[in-house]
Amino acid sequence: MEETITVEDRKYMRAAIELANESVERGGGPFGAVIVKDGEIVAGSSNSVTLDNDPTAHAEVNTIRQACKKLKTFDLSDCTIYTSCEPCPMCLGAIYWARLRHIYYGNTRTDAANIGFADNFIYEELERDLTDRTVPITHMMGDEAIATFRRWEAKADKTEY
Repeated sequence: MEETITVEDRKYMRAAIELANESVERGGGPFGAVIVKDGEIVAGSSNSVTLDNDPTAHAEVNTIRQACKKLKTFDLSDCTIYTSCEPCPMCLGAIYWARLRHIYYGNTRTDAANIGFADNFIYEELERDLTDRTVPITHMMGDEAIATFRRWEAKADKTEY
């Protein structure tokens, strides 16, 4: 089934691209995103990694945080994200955790790699065995850590996510 891109979709993508352009002018990264619910932009942000000294401050993550705060929920399953670039692995994970129902993107990850934003190494790392990863990763004290999971599992009044 071929997907139809609407005039509204183009409007929202242009808003994300404009946020990316504004970010470049302010000294941030060239990425922007908006989240839409019921035909309205509920949140929009850009990359602020260098401005905030926060490696997680990608446009999509910043926008998800704004939307969740505004809508007072961690479940954005009734929302769509428009992002000026194909999400990196971290942002893609955040989008899935937020349960956004659709992702529209402008630039590809290849376009991003061509200007120095290469994410392929992360995708490759995820495919490697834990013992072969670039950053050493060590499992330890699982016998003690599991107690917290058991407490969570037994908690009657927890909010599942």
